[in-house]
Amino acid sequence: MTILDMELLLLVLLLVKMQSVLVLHQIQRFMHFVCLQMHSLLQVSYTSWFLDAFNYAIATNMDVLNLSIGGPDYLDLPFVEKVWEITSNNIIMVSAIGNDGPLYGTLNNPADQSDVIGVGGIDYSDHMAPFSSRGMSTWEIPHGYGRVKPDVVAYGREIMGSKISTGCKSLSGTSVASPVVAGVVCLLVSVIPESSRKDILNPASMKQALVEGAAKLAGPNMYEQGAGRVDLLESYEILKSYQPRASIFPSVLDFTDCPYSWPFCRQPLYAGAMPVMFNATILNGMGVIGYVKGPPTWHPLDEEGNLLSIHFTYSEVIWPWTGYLALHMQIKEEGAQFSGEIEGNVSVTIFSPPALGEKGPRSSTCVLQLKLKVVPTPARSKRVLWDQFHSIKYPPGYIPRDSLDVRNDILDWHGDHLHTNFHIMFNMLRDAGYYVETLGSPFTCFDARQYGTLLLVDLEDEFFPEEIEKLRDDVISTGLGLAVFAEWYNVDTMVKMRFFDDNTRSWWTPVTGGANIPALNDLLAPFGIAFGDKILNGDFSIDGEQSRYASGTDIVRFPRDGYVHSFPFLDSSESGATQSVLLTSGMTKADSPILGLVEVGEGRIAVYGDSNCLDSSHMVTNCYWLLKKVLDFTSGNIRDPLLFLDSAKQKAALYIDDKQLPSRRTDVNFSLYSAVVRKDLICRSDSRFEVWGTKGYNLHVRGRNRRLPGYSVIDLGRGLNSTADISRLRRPRITEKSKGDSLGNGYWGMLYGDELDVPVLVASHWLVPAAVAVTGVLLFLSIWRIRQKRRPRRRGSGSGRLGNL
Repeated sequence: MTILDMELLLLVLLLVKMQSVLVLHQIQRFMHFVCLQMHSLLQVSYTSWFLDAFNYAIATNMDVLNLSIGGPDYLDLPFVEKVWEITSNNIIMVSAIGNDGPLYGTLNNPADQSDVIGVGGIDYSDHMAPFSSRGMSTWEIPHGYGRVKPDVVAYGREIMGSKISTGCKSLSGTSVASPVVAGVVCLLVSVIPESSRKDILNPASMKQALVEGAAKLAGPNMYEQGAGRVDLLESYEILKSYQPRASIFPSVLDFTDCPYSWPFCRQPLYAGAMPVMFNATILNGMGVIGYVKGPPTWHPLDEEGNLLSIHFTYSEVIWPWTGYLALHMQIKEEGAQFSGEIEGNVSVTIFSPPALGEKGPRSSTCVLQLKLKVVPTPARSKRVLWDQFHSIKYPPGYIPRDSLDVRNDILDWHGDHLHTNFHIMFNMLRDAGYYVETLGSPFTCFDARQYGTLLLVDLEDEFFPEEIEKLRDDVISTGLGLAVFAEWYNVDTMVKMRFFDDNTRSWWTPVTGGANIPALNDLLAPFGIAFGDKILNGDFSIDGEQSRYASGTDIVRFPRDGYVHSFPFLDSSESGATQSVLLTSGMTKADSPILGLVEVGEGRIAVYGDSNCLDSSHMVTNCYWLLKKVLDFTSGNIRDPLLFLDSAKQKAALYIDDKQLPSRRTDVNFSLYSAVVRKDLICRSDSRFEVWGTKGYNLHVRGRNRRLPGYSVIDLGRGLNSTADISRLRRPRITEKSKGDSLGNGYWGMLYGDELDVPVLVASHWLVPAAVAVTGVLLFLSIWRIRQKRRPRRRGSGSGRLGNL
């Protein structure tokens, strides 16, 4: 585990052993926590140290344990499993959520665990402290949706505490807010008679009292404040008459409650979309273990609620004290023109084994209230699909940061999700009128006829061959737009970025660059596009729009007649990632192509070599203006004059041979981190219901016109939203180029002396099989004619087959 409070240089560890009744002077003693002053930013805390402390807490039967520490590694299984053991032993754990705010997706472990009370920080004006980490939890990404965290917030800015020597000092951080909540927990315990304390109080019942009694703040959303500011008196009233039960947190999802219900209140539901996921937590105050009795059920308030289809994934076993309930919501196709609100609730029954002295099992029904906003299905040109499936983050591997200028945050661990470190970009796209959906499954799991653009940003994973083939068809024949924002990739730089981890006693080396450029090049090869391995830095301007290119890469292949923009940058790939880059007389800037736009068949493609300007984590300047112009082009063929200058048009194809393209590392077992390498191609539960568990469109069912049970026939593939009629699509014209592309040239090189331009590569779907079929027919006819000529001679020879043999 890494230290949470680096800027405060302190580690707070509070172990509270409660007596029968807590009086004022005892509470004051509890609140004087021990501060361990760190002497260096390089100090390491070992997992084994915490395991020893946790074992001591269990052995001495402690009741409340506060941890003002944390780290991003939620896969540190010895630590995580020991926390489970702590809470399963009925010890209430409170933990600081982190000081990496205001960035989203920055929850620290163990505060991000559902059995732990995660605490964020606010100031005395009830405003979120800027340093307080934000949710959502990232355990579930990229193949699901995170849980709501923190659980509650408490005062954590300029709080008076004790000095190590004598006297008091002012402290700030979630490390301060967390022991405040631990003190509140101690006070709340005092209202329960000691004789029944262990029967009623546990990590789940205490969290129920805190979140249900919390005061919701005006302004922050659920991933900033959780349930809200902890309220001692309200929680006291809840505990005073508490009976063991199960509940759901949050208990309400209201699309009309903005900004608290962000991001759900920013984008309504509509027919044909990817399922909208919401991940709630089940709190089981009845026992350390519980079970779900039957699947959850949806109860609509009125007839219009039948337009909503919900699938559920959930913890069948609730342990320790908590589980999850994930909703996968989509509007049925007969609701394509519906506009309004859908209300109802989801119920699920939990039962636990009987407590001591009870004869039957305990049972409780939980309710989650829904109020959803629905709009008619938007036009295809306004729908953007965000690729989450091919994003890899830390943990489990050393996935390096995207901007090499950032020295104090070496890991890419914020989730790379629309609702974490790309949340500002998501808001911008919504403000611009775009509807943005998330794809957590392979490319074969979406119908390209529904979307104007597939948006690929900062991707680290590989691609299935079926994905490459389908995307080529989607762009060239179906008119799908493709927008790619890449990142740096340089093997020499990756090797220089390795470091020795004192905790694991091993060398860590990046498993990929900021993005997986070799994989992206394979994906883009059918279009004659490829990125290089330069690491470019510098400022540039397009008609007064200032931007920063931060550790981006260059474009080394691009087809003729496309538009390419080049700017002078410094290549820092040779200097290494651990050294500062200074412009000297020996290091000069050179023009490097970084932005390309081209029309390919029925579709349009835009590529850019850097994603830092879209990522909130370490952004220098944003390029939302560029993204909007790119989407206007890829989705609606709106050509901004700034991007389509005659001077930027390529008279000849930009090309380097395969040997000069960036190559994959051979010293890394990438299958340990990949969802593609040595994995099965399958559509997961975040894709449309009709392709769950299959290989997807084109491979199992074709398009979304496959009727679901009870659905009326409404064609969302053509007519209603589509800008292109599939039956009228023309084949791209054949043009020449100087040199070809790596994928598909094997076919054309055998058939033509001069290689063809990228758009004609779609013909490899039918030309080669057709040629093989014609050859087979001619061969069959030739053999048949020979046999016909031989038959008369056979009949008259008398020797028959033996003679011919």
